[in-house]
Amino acid sequence: MSGTALDPRTAPTFPMAAHKLMGDTQLRKNVRHATDVIQNKRAKVVGEMPDWQGLREAGKSLREHTMKHLDVYLEQFERNCTAAGGVVHWARNGEEAKRIVIDLVKASGSNEVIKIKSMTTEEIQLNTALEAAGIRPYETDLAELIIQLGKDQPSHIVVPALHKNRQQIREIFQREMNLPDLGNTPQDLADAARLFLREKFLKVKTGVSGANFLIAETGGVCVVESEGNGRMCLTLPETLITIAGIDKVVPRFQDLEVLLQLLPRSATGERMNPYNSVWTGVHPGDGPKAFHVILMDNARTEILADEEGRQTLNCIRCGACQNACPVYRQTGGHAYGSVYAGPIGAILTPQLQEMHHAQTLPYASSLCGACYEVCPVKINIPEVLIHLRNKVVKQNGPFGPEALAMRGMAMIFRSEARFRAAQRFGRMAETPLVRKDGNGEGWIGWLPGLLGGWTQVRDLQEMPKETFRDWWEKRADAKGGKHGN
Repeated sequence: MSGTALDPRTAPTFPMAAHKLMGDTQLRKNVRHATDVIQNKRAKVVGEMPDWQGLREAGKSLREHTMKHLDVYLEQFERNCTAAGGVVHWARNGEEAKRIVIDLVKASGSNEVIKIKSMTTEEIQLNTALEAAGIRPYETDLAELIIQLGKDQPSHIVVPALHKNRQQIREIFQREMNLPDLGNTPQDLADAARLFLREKFLKVKTGVSGANFLIAETGGVCVVESEGNGRMCLTLPETLITIAGIDKVVPRFQDLEVLLQLLPRSATGERMNPYNSVWTGVHPGDGPKAFHVILMDNARTEILADEEGRQTLNCIRCGACQNACPVYRQTGGHAYGSVYAGPIGAILTPQLQEMHHAQTLPYASSLCGACYEVCPVKINIPEVLIHLRNKVVKQNGPFGPEALAMRGMAMIFRSEARFRAAQRFGRMAETPLVRKDGNGEGWIGWLPGLLGGWTQVRDLQEMPKETFRDWWEKRADAKGGKHGN
C-alpha cells in the first residue's frame, strides 16, 4: 500500500536530489501554484488580525515556557490522561514506538487500522512496520490517501500531495480504485475518496492518530483537520492509539486560544480549522473503549539540551515556512530526503538524526529569512541553520573542506602581499575559462570541482583587470599624494 519511505539515513544529499528534481517542470509548476494559493489566502486572513504580531509573540512565549518545563508538563499529562481512563506509554525512539503500536493492534484483535494524517507516524515509517507485521494501514486524509495509493511520499507538512495536480490524482484513483470512468472535477475526486473510505470507517475497529497538541492540564489530545476524517477515526474505532512527540504538550486548555488562531491561518489560510477535536480518556457508551497515548522521544531530548537548537521544538507544524521558502518552491519536498521538508526540515531532520545524517540540509537555504518572517511562533530558522552549519564543520574536523578553505582564506587575508598575489593568480587561472559576450564582457560558465556548484546555475563575471587598490595607488601617484589619504 505504501511506497519506499523517505529515510534520511539512506537518502541522497540535498544537492544531488535537488539537481534531479529541478528538471521536473511539472512538479515545479504544481508546487509553485499550490504554495502561491496558500500564501495568498494566508496573507488575507493574517491581514485581518490587528494583533497578529502579539499573537506570534504569545505563541513563542508559550512554546518557550513549555520547553523549559517539559518534564513537568509531560508528567502532568500522564497523570491526567491516566485518571481519565487512558493508558500512557513511553518510547525512547521510533523502534520502541512501532513495537508498542504493533503489540496494541494485535492485542485488539485487528489486522487493519485506519489512520489520521500524522507526521510523527511518517517520521518513524509506521506504515512500513505495520505491513511487515501483517497489519494493513488505511490513510483517511485525502492527500495522504493520494500518496498511499500512488505509492508516493509526502512533500509538504500540511498538504502532502501538493506536488500532484488534479489529472495525476484522477489517474491514481482510476487505477487503484478501479474507476475507469471517473470524472476530473474536484467533486468527482472527493466523492470517489469518500465512498472508498466510508467502508473503512465503519468496518475497521482500530484507529491510529497523531496529535497537534497534548493538554497537560486535562490529559486530552487535540487533533485539528479540515475534512472530518479525523473525527471519524477518533470516535468510531473500538481502540484508539495516539502517537505524539514529547514536544507536542501544552500546559493548559486555555493555551489553545492562542495556538488555534495561529495554526490554521499559517497552515491553510483559514480562520479556523473546520474540525477541532479534543479527546480525553475513555467514556462509557461514547467513542473508543480503549485509548492509548504513546509519548515518543526519538532524539527530542538531545535537541532540548542544545540551547540554540532547542527552538526547533517550538514548531507547531503549520508549513508556512515551506510556502515562503524560495528553495523549497523550486525543488519541492522530496529533495530533503525526509518527511520534514523545507526550512523546518532543514533544521529538524539533522537534529533528529543527531547530526549523523542529512548534513547537507542546513545548507539548503539562502538565509533570506522569509521562513522567520512567517513562522507563527517566531522560530529563528536562519539562526539555527547557521548553528547547525557550525556543527557540521566541527564534525568534519580540522581537515574538512570548509575548515581547510577557511584556514586558507584566513592566511591570505592576514597578509596584503599574499592577498595581492592571490588576486594575480586568480586572474591568470581564469584566463582559459573566460568567454566574451556580445558587449565584450567576460563571463565564466564552468568551474572545476566544488567551485562548479556556483556555475551550475549561474555565470560568474571575470575578475577586473585592475583592482580598486591598484586604481587608488595610480590616482594617488598621479596627484603626488599619499596612498593612505
